[in-house]
Amino acid sequence: MNDQNQRTYASAGIVWYYTQLNQLQPAEQVILDRFKPQLSSMRMLDIGIGGGRTTNVFAPLVKEYVGIDYSAEMVAACQKRFAKNLPSLALEIADARAMQQFADDSFDFILFSFNGIDYVPEGDRLKIFEEVKRVGKSGGYFCFSSHNLQGLQKTFSLKASMSLNPLQTYVNLVMLALFKVLNPTVNAHQLATADRLIVRDESHNFRLRTYYIRPAAQLKQLEPYFYNAEVYSWQSGRNLSTQDALVQNEELWLYYLCQIS
Repeated sequence: MNDQNQRTYASAGIVWYYTQLNQLQPAEQVILDRFKPQLSSMRMLDIGIGGGRTTNVFAPLVKEYVGIDYSAEMVAACQKRFAKNLPSLALEIADARAMQQFADDSFDFILFSFNGIDYVPEGDRLKIFEEVKRVGKSGGYFCFSSHNLQGLQKTFSLKASMSLNPLQTYVNLVMLALFKVLNPTVNAHQLATADRLIVRDESHNFRLRTYYIRPAAQLKQLEPYFYNAEVYSWQSGRNLSTQDALVQNEELWLYYLCQIS
């Protein structure tokens, strides 16, 4: 993460926000259901645990659970949250770009949820893939979510800001105006033609610089490290198994599930 992103995730209000979250997203639930028969035999690494949203669900189900986060404040909040029910839970401060504390081939299942991978520059993103490939077992699974540039392209348009609700239209137009002011070099042509962009979006009141990528470009980016990559709708959990489904999808983020080479 860059310094601004790091400071955001360390702030008390943001930490509190993440400790209030409990529910899996639809795509996460689909993936949980798929692996549920195997989880009891899996060693799991949960990257970017935040306030413990996924810890709450996965830790009781897997053979061994290790949760990490870049933010010491998030880890402390998570430890406090589970001190009574899961007192021996393994939670650590760690950076996904350099996980030297873990040996090669350590984990059967690695999760990096809530688009946490989108808050580092592209070079660091590739370092994360390299580290996941190293600490994950060959044939094991890596699941992560990432922002969809096609979704950003849709929300950037004036037409998409219009609503039958005048108040909602006003809010949408204010957000669109703020986006344009805070990203003066980003224009409609870039959004339509680029494979990936890093922008200041509305996440936590435009405090974060966020990485957006088209699904086809994301699949290409994964090829040196993983295989059998699948893409899931964030909102419905549907497997987007055709090229048309990938190209036409305009959700703001998607889930990727792949096997480790």
